[in-house]
Amino acid sequence: MKTLTQKLSNWIENKVISAKAKGVVIGLSGGIDSAVVAILCKKVFPDNTLALIMPCHSISKDIEDAVSFAEKYDIYYKIIDLSKIYDSFISLLDGEEKNINFKLEKANIKPRLRMITLYYFANKLNYIVVGTGNKSELTIGYFTKYGDGGVDILPLGNLLKSQVVELAEYLEIPQEIIQKPPSAGLWEGQTDEAEIGISYKQIDEYLRTGKLNNKMIEKKIQDKINKSAHKRTIPEKPTF
Repeated sequence: MKTLTQKLSNWIENKVISAKAKGVVIGLSGGIDSAVVAILCKKVFPDNTLALIMPCHSISKDIEDAVSFAEKYDIYYKIIDLSKIYDSFISLLDGEEKNINFKLEKANIKPRLRMITLYYFANKLNYIVVGTGNKSELTIGYFTKYGDGGVDILPLGNLLKSQVVELAEYLEIPQEIIQKPPSAGLWEGQTDEAEIGISYKQIDEYLRTGKLNNKMIEKKIQDKINKSAHKRTIPEKPTF
């Protein structure tokens, strides 16, 4: 883990330097992935790491965890509450859709608003946007296109969720954050595994070995990989 930490930190530093940028901006959610990324960034850019905490009708505990984490590790942060902007946008859309409840579609607006906010500060400060997605989520498409998927670099992009947990343990991330059920915070009570319908343990095992004892879960994972392929590529254009 020591070697991995150094390699990831060096990689982040090299990407920032090659972009001729001055530092990094990340979205800090109060969860394990963003905590690990924040620590890695802080190691190489102690004075040029900006963490944005962007509640959008978020659970207060997540905001408290994010603030507590940032203060514990002396990471400069700003709180940008996007709730009113979200409400205004939803009000406009509901007017068009006659108040039909599109739960997921509405929830996906939240990470897209956060992406806009991250890039505002990135442009203002000449920073790059560092994403927090891991290999398990990226491979099955569990991220919002042009939302939390709209970033410049993904340091955890080749690490399975289980590997992120190992790295978090090594970095001595607070156990409260490590043991918290992973959640994108899209709505009250939402958890990643419940929404995906598959456990991270099953996803990681399938990505490591290419098989599971449960063929139905195997197919479900592979279907998600296939259906989300467009999320992992740049927009297609004709070959002629």
